[in-house]
Amino acid sequence: MNPKIREQISAGGVAVRLDRPLPELAIVLMVREMRWQLPKGLIDEGESPEQAALREVREEAGINCSIVSPIETIDYWFTVDRDSPPLKIHKYVHFFLMKYLSGDVADHDHEVDEARWVTLDEAMDLLEFESERTVVLKAFRSISTSDLSGKKW
Repeated sequence: MNPKIREQISAGGVAVRLDRPLPELAIVLMVREMRWQLPKGLIDEGESPEQAALREVREEAGINCSIVSPIETIDYWFTVDRDSPPLKIHKYVHFFLMKYLSGDVADHDHEVDEARWVTLDEAMDLLEFESERTVVLKAFRSISTSDLSGKKW
């Protein structure tokens, strides 16, 4: 039996703080999957991708941020086998570069086992998905080429 196909649209962020010797970003360890990833989640009805990304970072990483710029939209496929017939999902995730404003990564919600600040090198070692490592690299490249003392930061 062929699986049904459904589209999902999510948003998330590369939340960065620059007040340390090395820039750091927030990553989360998801309870069910036990994997490190960027904070992200489904866009609720009536939300823009930007609003959803800020909400998800606040919920999953426990921090408040402002959006600096879009990074990119990634897409991938996965199958959910718990349904009969299985459900094939084509997922799109809008990622944004974010500036950390306030909050504590210890204040994450119940979907997350742990949230932490990591350096770029640590993120490259810990993040599960190649697509998210690529998003982080793009975000950090844009930071290094921007005027860090300017309006964005």
